[in-house]
Amino acid sequence: MSQELLEHIEGGIATLTLNRPEARNAMTRPMLIELERSLARLAADRSVRLVVLTGAGDAFCAGGDVKGFAKSVGQGETASFEERTQGLRLIMESARWLHEMPKPTLAVIPGPAAGAGLSLALACDMRIASSNAKFTTAFSRIGLSGDFGGSYFLNYLVGAAKAREMYFTAQVVQSEEALRIGLVNRLVAPEQLSQAAQSWAAELAALPTVAVGYMKQNLNTALRGSLGDVLDAEAPNMIRTFETQDHKGAALAFVEKRAPQFKGC
Repeated sequence: MSQELLEHIEGGIATLTLNRPEARNAMTRPMLIELERSLARLAADRSVRLVVLTGAGDAFCAGGDVKGFAKSVGQGETASFEERTQGLRLIMESARWLHEMPKPTLAVIPGPAAGAGLSLALACDMRIASSNAKFTTAFSRIGLSGDFGGSYFLNYLVGAAKAREMYFTAQVVQSEEALRIGLVNRLVAPEQLSQAAQSWAAELAALPTVAVGYMKQNLNTALRGSLGDVLDAEAPNMIRTFETQDHKGAALAFVEKRAPQFKGC
């Protein structure tokens, strides 16, 4: 793994850190390729019960490497439109992994999140942010339409009208407003972020992971489906979780009036 993306696994918690602090963790293509591959691997790793995505230093992620974009202007493009489209679509799979992998994902946001960086934060199940954090789609400032699923996530998190406002104007949303409109789940002082994030991560990692995975499937179905679609998803998923050791152990713990210990199986 390169130094642009750091990975640390401990206690069932996998932490991926975007590591270009000198550039506010702006994403390069190699970083994004590695991120997608890492998420695919972690999604399949049964020993990993939670994935945390964060940024090094005092920023989460400034989005794409705009300075790199500028340097390429006038240099020509050898790849075809179709090849470039396919290449972008492949690395955008990282947003889908964060949103759909069968275990919780948590964005820890120490500072600004912009453009595709914001999209990746929104792709996570939950977000905890420093009061120093700021949020912007940024795309309209540089004449781009947006990527990494931000338009999908913003629509259901903050509503269609606010999503359009944020995309069209690239307004900067301060941390307090982000909490108020549901862009983040929790907001803490900068000096408390690390400890608060670790505590919440440990809490999430202790959940019945198999059941949480099916909960995500149900909730994602509800975003785009009818009530009938949701009921069709919930029924088999409920039966599957009835068969888990986590459920059987928790049912016994309930009868014995003690706290359950979930093992993710």
